[in-house]
Amino acid sequence: MLILGRSDRVDLPGLGLSNIQAKIDTGAYTSALHCSNVQLVNGKLEFILLDEEHPEFTGMKFTFDEYDQREIKNSFGQAELRFIIKTTVRIHGRTFKTQFSLSDRDNLKFPILLGRRVLKNRFLIDVAKQDVSFNGKRRNSK
Repeated sequence: MLILGRSDRVDLPGLGLSNIQAKIDTGAYTSALHCSNVQLVNGKLEFILLDEEHPEFTGMKFTFDEYDQREIKNSFGQAELRFIIKTTVRIHGRTFKTQFSLSDRDNLKFPILLGRRVLKNRFLIDVAKQDVSFNGKRRNSK
């Protein structure tokens, strides 16, 4: 089984993003993705990923025809109605399709949170480590 630390850098190939910092959170079930300007336009979900201070910010608007809405408990235990999208995440060179809730994580350190849904039966978490996948990727590219 592959090992992840308390945080790592991951790719979101379906959204054209790579090496984005992610917090590994075994307390969360669903993964979360930082975005802004989330709105429904003519039945389609539109949003902008990250924020202007983030080095990977492009200001590009993403549009999804397929999405869901669910109540998700935030870190304070309060239920929030959030949009859910499905996209791919690449960790340790392996690509998985998973769900992400769209959330304003502007005041949080990590723009991506990876929850149990994508971690379960795939990774062991060693909280004493970080960037395990990213460091392995950098070693393999040299």
